Amino acid sequence: MKRVFRAGAAAACVLGAGSVAAIAQSSDSASSKRPGISSWFSGMFGGAKGNEGSPVDLDFRISGDRDSLLGELRTTSLLVSAQDEGRVTGQDMLAAARGDYARLLGVLYDHGYYSVIINITLDGVEAASIAPLDAPKVVHKVLVNIDPGPRFHYSRAEIAPLAPRTELPQDYHPGGIARTGDMKRAATTAVEAWRNVGHAKADVTSTDITADHRANVIDSRIALAPGPVLRFGQLTIRGEKRMDPRRLRKISGFPEGEVFDPEKLEDVRKRLRRSGVFSAITLTEADYIGPGNTLDVDLQVVEQKLRRLGAGFEYSNTDGLSLTGYWINRNLLRGGERLRVDAGVSDIGGDTGRDYNLGVRIDRPATLNADTTGYVLAQAVSEQEDDYRLKSATIGLGFTYLPNDHLTADVGLQYRALRVDDDSGRTNFRLIALPGSLTLDMRDNQTDAKSGYWLSTNVTPFVGLQDETGSGAQLIAEGRKYYSFGTDDKYTLAGRARLGTVVGPELAETPRDYLFWSGGGGTVRGHSFESLGVEEIQGPDGPVKTGGMSIVTLTAEMRMQVRDKIGLAVFSDAGRVWADSAFSGDSGWQAGAGAGIRYKTPIGPMRFDLAAPVGGGDREDKGVQVYIGLGQAF
Repeated sequence: MKRVFRAGAAAACVLGAGSVAAIAQSSDSASSKRPGISSWFSGMFGGAKGNEGSPVDLDFRISGDRDSLLGELRTTSLLVSAQDEGRVTGQDMLAAARGDYARLLGVLYDHGYYSVIINITLDGVEAASIAPLDAPKVVHKVLVNIDPGPRFHYSRAEIAPLAPRTELPQDYHPGGIARTGDMKRAATTAVEAWRNVGHAKADVTSTDITADHRANVIDSRIALAPGPVLRFGQLTIRGEKRMDPRRLRKISGFPEGEVFDPEKLEDVRKRLRRSGVFSAITLTEADYIGPGNTLDVDLQVVEQKLRRLGAGFEYSNTDGLSLTGYWINRNLLRGGERLRVDAGVSDIGGDTGRDYNLGVRIDRPATLNADTTGYVLAQAVSEQEDDYRLKSATIGLGFTYLPNDHLTADVGLQYRALRVDDDSGRTNFRLIALPGSLTLDMRDNQTDAKSGYWLSTNVTPFVGLQDETGSGAQLIAEGRKYYSFGTDDKYTLAGRARLGTVVGPELAETPRDYLFWSGGGGTVRGHSFESLGVEEIQGPDGPVKTGGMSIVTLTAEMRMQVRDKIGLAVFSDAGRVWADSAFSGDSGWQAGAGAGIRYKTPIGPMRFDLAAPVGGGDREDKGVQVYIGLGQAF
């Protein structure tokens, strides 16, 4: 006997749609059809009653040695969901049971079982035989009996024509297990492969799928129509209000005239989302091919609120409280320009005076091309530390290039003025700097990474404009790596290494904020902020403590998720600072260790760490340091 199921192109190989009545049979007919069944039993999930406080006794049973299916069957079952949610009236049970025939059948089809018999009885009466309006008032016992029958394999598994380098599901071949999911994936994968090489209107034209219940095999044939190679036509824009359509089109970088590629459409969506102007972006391909084998695309956008206000904080028991805030205008001149004002105050209640910073930056997307953002900035900083007082001002411009989701390149031109007061007196610095950076971010999550890595290099050449300021370059490299293991990646190992040096000038001629300090939350936890430097500059009363010309810091952290929202962490940090370039000259080191708690929030984990020094550093650095902040330490 053969049963033939045919589905049109729109169905894309969905087997047995609407055929539940032919497969779900009454108990009597089932036993007469399948007399060889010798035992029915409950699996490790099957005999459970679900909600033990429920008045309904729900029991799943499956024939043969197929206990492994019961977990998935129960997960998809409406009866189980209804019982767990306390919806156990007779009408609820009948509605769930009638819906379960198709749901359970779908699970079995996706495991290669097509001679399926499903019996669902409510107090001994087959649910399929009860009219919807004749539901019992109360149901005490629900029994789900499932006989999957034999597993089917492919006698033929054809799909054609295929685009070059099409990767079909592993089991879609003669002799493979005939799963409906694999047939669907074969069709969608083949269509997507044609789209990836420019055939935007590729589609499934027909499916011919035959189930032979005598031989327990499936004959599967899927026909495709690639259609012609298309090029991008015109982009139509809808939904913009404040945004200039000409600028919107430039920001999108729509590749008009180029060969169709779905990745290029995704790039358009990413650029628009990255601009920060829009809350919703919808790209819709035209239904019909245009003149000259072109494909028009419709873009509909919804603009976000024009302004945004935000704030953050971090606390250390020695450095005090740090508060930051920002204000954003997302569309300053109707061309997607973003104005951001940042302000912060730190060391509130700390051992030194308060630090202040104020910055203004305007970013203009699609300045040189669709992937390059131009910016101008101005920043003022005032720092009051134990060993020095610094005031600085910076103005500059630059460009940020984002060719994809992982790589970021930035180059700028800045004029900087600094005034430093320490035990050696007052020193003024004036310089032109050309900061450049390259960052590769391959983390799975930017705020709470569990796998991947992050690499960054920064090179800042600078030229002194007066005798007190030397010329040279600051070089910094940093790498981070994450590895998770255990059930649901419960454990995460995280490591960070950072090294930097200044080449060219003498230490006294180097702008103080280009020098390197160790100690504090960003370097070595457990030691006070910037507690490790060098003493090379001679002042009236002896050597003056400053940052060093070279640094290396290492961090290792073990994170463990103990609850859905609660995690623990243990960590160890170490740092070394040198007085000269290229990691030479006098040096000092420090190390710290500690533990902390993490609490998940929608914007990242809240972090509470305790750390203590374990070696090196200042002898006065004793006791426990407290760090509170938002986001992982790195």
